[in-house]
Amino acid sequence: MQAQSKFVAGRRILYVMATTAEYLGQLAARFSPLICQVGPVEAALNMARYLCEHEPPDLVVSLGSAGSAKLDQAEIYQVSHISYRDMDASPFGFRKGETPFLELPAQVELGLAIAGLKQASLSTGASVISGEAYHAIDADMVDMETWALARVCHSHAVPLIGLRGISDGVEPVAEYAHWTRYLEIIDARLAEAVDLLEGQIHSGTLDLADWSAPRQQPGCGVAQ
Repeated sequence: MQAQSKFVAGRRILYVMATTAEYLGQLAARFSPLICQVGPVEAALNMARYLCEHEPPDLVVSLGSAGSAKLDQAEIYQVSHISYRDMDASPFGFRKGETPFLELPAQVELGLAIAGLKQASLSTGASVISGEAYHAIDADMVDMETWALARVCHSHAVPLIGLRGISDGVEPVAEYAHWTRYLEIIDARLAEAVDLLEGQIHSGTLDLADWSAPRQQPGCGVAQ
C-alpha cells in the first residue's frame, strides 16, 4: 500500500499506523497511511525514510491501538505526553526515562490538542505490557511506536498528534486474540476522531501554527 498524504484546508496531513491489522474499513475510507511497522526501531527508520524522500507534511497523526490497565477498553484517547520506557541510564546517575545528554524531560508534551477528545499520557517501548508489568509504567497507556515517531517528526520541525484506542490491558494478555478483539470497534471510533480532527483544522479551531518543537531543558540529565 502506497502512503499518501491528505490535504485538509490546504494542510498536508500524513497518517501513520504500525500495521494493517489496525487499518480496517472505516479508516481505509478516509486515508492511505504510512505503515511504519511494529516497535520503536522500525517506526523511527520508516518515518525518517519517508521524511527524507517526500515533501514534509504539515502534520503527522500517529494512530492505532494501545494497552491500558486503567483506561476504558475500546475507547479513544489523544496523547497528551509521551515517554520512552526502555530508556534507563539510572545506574550512571541519569534520571530514569531521560535520554543521556539530550536534555529533554522523561515526559514530553506533544503540544496540540483536539477539542472534545479525552487526553491521556503514553509510554512507548519495545515490549508488550501485561498484568503486573503495568505497575512499573508511569503513564496512562502504552504503545510501541509513538515516542520514536515524535522524535523523528520533531527533528524535522513537524508536529505530531497521537490517537489511540485501548485494545487490551484490564486483563493479562495471553494470546493474539486478546489484542485483536476490539480492533473493529477501535477502527470505527478512530475514524470519528479523525473526522473531528479534520473538522477542527477546517474551522480553524485547531491551528497547527500554535505548535512549537520541544526545547531542551536545563536541569535534565544527571540526578543530584
